[in-house]
Amino acid sequence: MTESVKLFEPAPRGRPRNLDSRAAILRAARELMAEAGPGAVTMEAVAQRAGVGKPTVYRWWPNRHAVAMAALMDEPAPGRPPARRRAPLRALEQQLLQVVDTLGSRQGRLVTAMIAAADPDTEVAKAFRHHFVLARRHEGRALLEQAVTAGELRADAVLEVALDQIYGALFFRILLGHAGVDAAFVKALLRQVVRGLAAT
Repeated sequence: MTESVKLFEPAPRGRPRNLDSRAAILRAARELMAEAGPGAVTMEAVAQRAGVGKPTVYRWWPNRHAVAMAALMDEPAPGRPPARRRAPLRALEQQLLQVVDTLGSRQGRLVTAMIAAADPDTEVAKAFRHHFVLARRHEGRALLEQAVTAGELRADAVLEVALDQIYGALFFRILLGHAGVDAAFVKALLRQVVRGLAAT
């Protein structure tokens, strides 16, 4: 499947979109999730809480599931420095730690429990896959490519396989819940994958 740079937002339509409205919508969605879980995030409820019209919400996202995932994805991770200021592999580690922080939050646990129990063809499962998992994987690919360019990884590294190893293992644990996911696991996972790709 071809990954899109803007997996989490549709193409603009109608009048120009307002960034303040976007922030208000995401804030409203986070508040609703915190109060009553992901099921409380409807287009009507978000619009009302954000103080915007429902068409404004639709200008940014196609459905309530996409709004919920965007709100979850935009949740800041306290104490995490911006990944772009770090070396590629360190930035990748920080991104993975942020995923753990985000999905370890109350609303994150609610979302993952809902995804784990859902049919993969449901709208919420599709939204999670496209608006969260593939978006993170796309960012990870860019960071691995930077690491290759910087000489940290071999030029012949098969990045698609490396991405599946990293994100497959991470989301497998998150969704199945058979073992813990913490900073130690993230560091061990990345260290093991990178060891096989390191430039000699």
